[in-house]
This record gives sequence, structure tokens and C-alpha cells, in this order.
Amino acid sequence: MSIRLRSVLALLLILVAGMAQAFETRATAAWVYDVTTRTVLMDKNSDTPLPPASMSKLMTVNMLFEALRDGRVTMDTTFAVSARAKAMGGSTMFLQESDRPTVSELLRGMIVNSGNDACVAVAEGLAGTEEAFAQQMTQRAMALGMKNSVFANSSGWPDPDHRMSMRDLGILANRLITEFPEYYPIFSETTFNYKDRAPANANNRNPLLALGVGADGLKTGHTSEAGYGLVGSAKQGDRRVIFVITGLASEKDRAEEAERIVSWAFRQFAEKTLVKAGTRVAEAEVWMGAADRVGLVPAADVRLLVPALVQEGTSAEVNYTGPLKAPVKAGDQIGELIIHVPDLPDARVPLVAENDVAPGGFVKRVTTAAQKLIAEYLGAPAAS
Repeated sequence: MSIRLRSVLALLLILVAGMAQAFETRATAAWVYDVTTRTVLMDKNSDTPLPPASMSKLMTVNMLFEALRDGRVTMDTTFAVSARAKAMGGSTMFLQESDRPTVSELLRGMIVNSGNDACVAVAEGLAGTEEAFAQQMTQRAMALGMKNSVFANSSGWPDPDHRMSMRDLGILANRLITEFPEYYPIFSETTFNYKDRAPANANNRNPLLALGVGADGLKTGHTSEAGYGLVGSAKQGDRRVIFVITGLASEKDRAEEAERIVSWAFRQFAEKTLVKAGTRVAEAEVWMGAADRVGLVPAADVRLLVPALVQEGTSAEVNYTGPLKAPVKAGDQIGELIIHVPDLPDARVPLVAENDVAPGGFVKRVTTAAQKLIAEYLGAPAAS
């Protein structure tokens, strides 16, 4: 059974919600996600596997974070540096074969310096070879729900078989933030100069870290094939937003687009409490109960992300299968509140019974049975 709400809830939705100003990104693919409310704010080609460039280093970082959590390594564990690692071109932390960098140093080499040499050292240290490590990365990504990711190496070095989708990068970023809070602050570090070898490569390339917009991660990327991209995150107040963009034409375009997205995500949407826990939003019919109806209430406050401008277009409905058969226990989930906000995914909120409804007594059961028989005889619906 579905009931369109004609109540205070519907009026409240109209008052607080409206269409957000449309945002047209210059990125060829993008994904923007409000972590606090688990709401996708933008989706442009987000499931297309694309060359991720150095943004895929986040998966190598994840593998090392997991090794730390599992106790296979500590921040003080040292890794060898092979000739292959030393010879890596592109961004580097300037490792030499005689070095024995610690996990702490390699993490900063990957995150701050975007060091390809650091990635190879980690891959070989954890899996023996970079090829074996890439296979492990692919398997782990699939297990984490990253369905459009295949890794050919640990660094994002150009390879036709090395691909990630923007949504997968966002899933990965969310994991790094929520699962590894003790290590995540490394992403906001702005400089790292291993043994004073890399003054020209010591600064973090994330263009948002110095802008005072709440940015605290995660990783830039660039190759001629991929263009300029960024996996970013910012926190303002209680809200956190993750965004992934790729295909920009220059560092300047990447910086401008990232700042525009952060401003749009925080200014065009607001988190609102639409219904307090325990507020009756509808009633369900009860069959052969001491009461004919029971209230449907949310067990927790209903907080949603809604567009900030006041316009019409938001609605809500309640779904439940009824009539319910007594007894009914308070707190039993018996329905669902579905809130439709324009340009955002539907919000689905469980509804529970407001109070107990005991089985009806003898007279109630006889009366209900008689009403049912009469209704069936006359072809009319029975009263509850």
C-alpha cells in the first residue's frame, strides 16, 4: 500500500527544499558525494573506466594502510629500493638503491611527492614484484565494490590495461577517510623532502589545501592521455564532501574546477532535519487488533541533504503492506517513508510502529469475522 502524504511533513518539504542551481563541469568525468548524508550530488560518466594517472596511487596507499592495520608492517618498518624502483621516471621522491626508507617515509613519498619510485618500493616490499602487487590491487578493489578498476602497476604509469572509474576512486577515497582516520591526516601535509633531495618536488600538488575551504586530501593526477585530475575532499562544519574529476586541460583548470565544485556542493545544498524521531507521519490499518490503526514513525531524526533554494517539486509517500495483523509491537519496522527531492536520489527512511497493538478480544474477533463474511457476500471491502 502506498500513501501520498498530505500532512505537515509535505508542507515542511516544500518549505525547505527546491532545485539546486545546475552545475556544468568542464571535467570529462566527475563524481561528487556528500559523505554525511550518503548523497550523490553529481554523476558525469562516473562508471566509465578511464586512465587514472597518479590518482590510482590511492589504491597502493590503501594496501599499505591495510598492512599497517593488520600488523604486517609498522610505520618504522624499512623497505628495500630496487634498481627498478630507482629508475622510475616522472614524479619521484629521489630514492637510491642504498636507501632503506620507512613506511612512514614511503607514505609521504607517495602522497605528498606522488613518487613513482615509492610506489614500486611498496609494491615489491609487500608482494615481491610489482606485477603480483597489481594483481592483488585488482582483486582487493573488486572485493571493496570497485567494479570498474583494473591495475597494471602500482603508480598509475600509463598502461592501456590500467583503468579506474571516477566512482571507484570516490569509493576508495571514502574508505581511506573513514576506515583509516589515524593515517588520513598525512593527506593534508603540504611538504615532504626525503633526505633534502627533492626541493623542486617537495610540495603537495593538491591546489585546495591552502585555500581555507576545509580541504584535507587526497590526490592529484596527470598524464597526457588522462589530462589533469583530482580526488579531493573537504569538510565544513559537520558535512564532508568527496569529489573526483578528470580530463581537465591544465593545472589551472583543475584548480579552478575543484574550487568551484567545493563551493557549489556546500552552498547549494544544506542538511536539514525534516522529521523528528517519533513523529507520526502516517497510520497503518490493523487487522483484528485491540485498535484499528497504529501510527508510523521514524525511529531516528530524518536528516537529509536538500537544495538550498526554495521552490516546489519535493514530495513524499509512505509504503507499507497492510492491513497489519495483530499483535503489533512498538518499534517493529512496518513501512517506509520515501522522499523525492528533484535531481537527487530518493531518500528511503524506515518507519516503525508507534505503539503496541494487542490482539482484539473475543467480541472484536467475532465482529471482524462477521464483517468480513458480510463484505465478501456483498462484494465490498471489509472494515478492519
